[in-house]
Amino acid sequence: MPETAHLRPSGGIVILDFGAQYAQLIARRVRELQVFSLILPCTVSVEEIRALAPAGIILSGGPSSVYDAEAPYCDPAVLRMGLPVLGICYGLQWIAHTLGGEVHPAESREFGPADLEVFDSSALFAGLPTRQKIWMSHGDHVVRLPEGFRQTGKTPKALAAVEDLARRIFAVQFHPEVRHTEHGRDILRNFVFNICGARPNWTRAGFVAETTEAIRERIGGEQAICALSGGVDSAVAATLVHRAIGDRLTNVFVDTGLLRLNEFEETMNLLERRMGLNVIGVRAGERFLGRLRGIDDPEEKRRRIGNEFIEIFAEQARELERRSGHRVGYLVQGTLYPDVIESISVRGPSATIKTHHNVGGLPAVMPFELVEPLRDLFKDEVREVGRELGLPEEMLTKHPFPGPGLAVRVLGEVTEEKLEAVRQADAIVIEEIRRAGLYSALWQAFAVLLPARSVGVMGDARSYGLTIAVRAVTSEDAMTADWARLPADVLGRISARIVNETRSVSRVVYDISSKPPATIEWE
Repeated sequence: MPETAHLRPSGGIVILDFGAQYAQLIARRVRELQVFSLILPCTVSVEEIRALAPAGIILSGGPSSVYDAEAPYCDPAVLRMGLPVLGICYGLQWIAHTLGGEVHPAESREFGPADLEVFDSSALFAGLPTRQKIWMSHGDHVVRLPEGFRQTGKTPKALAAVEDLARRIFAVQFHPEVRHTEHGRDILRNFVFNICGARPNWTRAGFVAETTEAIRERIGGEQAICALSGGVDSAVAATLVHRAIGDRLTNVFVDTGLLRLNEFEETMNLLERRMGLNVIGVRAGERFLGRLRGIDDPEEKRRRIGNEFIEIFAEQARELERRSGHRVGYLVQGTLYPDVIESISVRGPSATIKTHHNVGGLPAVMPFELVEPLRDLFKDEVREVGRELGLPEEMLTKHPFPGPGLAVRVLGEVTEEKLEAVRQADAIVIEEIRRAGLYSALWQAFAVLLPARSVGVMGDARSYGLTIAVRAVTSEDAMTADWARLPADVLGRISARIVNETRSVSRVVYDISSKPPATIEWE
């Protein structure tokens, strides 16, 4: 991600990812201490790490065994950089294995809660109880430590904490980043502040000032266009870039025909009148529907939508260049860190969950350089940046909406009839959620049209209508999510209204799947 590297403050914490389920949580916990953190692949070079001038390094956990032939591997020189290192779970095992210790499969694996006993003094556990509740998730354990290391903690089943003070290397077998670890936040605080000597460098005002200056320096005297989606991410990105280059930014909001009910008109009003942005509205519903005709594969939908977006932005850029005589060389997007995680591999061999049109769905060759000032942030962090920028609360509290819009909430081929059904159902879901005072407590709530009809009885006659699934989740950052326990009376009103007011629908179901194993969106 070289295009955003210069937006990252020095003195933060670099997290090297070995494919961990919880790598993003480590980053969050560090940022909650107001210290910048950044996740990089475990294969990153020492030179790239050094260029970021971090205060310390954390090695994440991971699902592999260090003795596997294809186990993720890190340059051992990371341990010789002179920076404090904290290994977590697989990170501990990799340190031990790399420096001459031994790691074996455990006779008794540990998954879940465990009791930690801390012995001897250790800066990692300074000021903390000698007995703590922790969270384990490992099938291997260290049976012999490398030279220079000493054990500082154990559970009844395994070595749990070690350190080498001379090399400033610390490691734990458990996961301090998860809330189930009783003093996990304090352990990370000890590492970040007491051991690494980091200082708070991650504030809303600081991010806005540094990012604005970096954008101004990068774009220089050229023009840029911003791909507005109508949501908080692109609105915050647009506001940041507008602050940096002023009227040389033109925002483009496309009516794809895949938006929610009245979304185009209401959002244009909010962006122009309330936020003072220069916005061009493009009506392109027929183009997108044409691209999607006959397509039922969700990844192909996303790719086609991404390509069509770029074609429209290129057309608008050419028109701007014709009128102004100045090149439009940059495309601004509100890409967030969870988009990147789901769309591309962080450490190399990990799986792509789904392609987001503003990450993996873009064509390989584009007429623009991307500017993605929010690419390293989570959505709640973006909302805080938006508050610092003075964006209307109405914009900041909007539920997330996928870039491909309703195309991924119509399972199977997208048609105008299906879009109309899901659009009406979605509007009812949001209206009833708001009426019940639940909107701000939910991460997302929406309707999905399923590719299934079912028999019903309407007006004493047989019906064979469409099926709507209602989805509502709670989440902190979209990396994980739990299905919302909506009150039965709210679900009842939603169901009754959808069936009565959406003529083609005869059945409503409620999705009680969490993430993982499901994703928030169905496609």
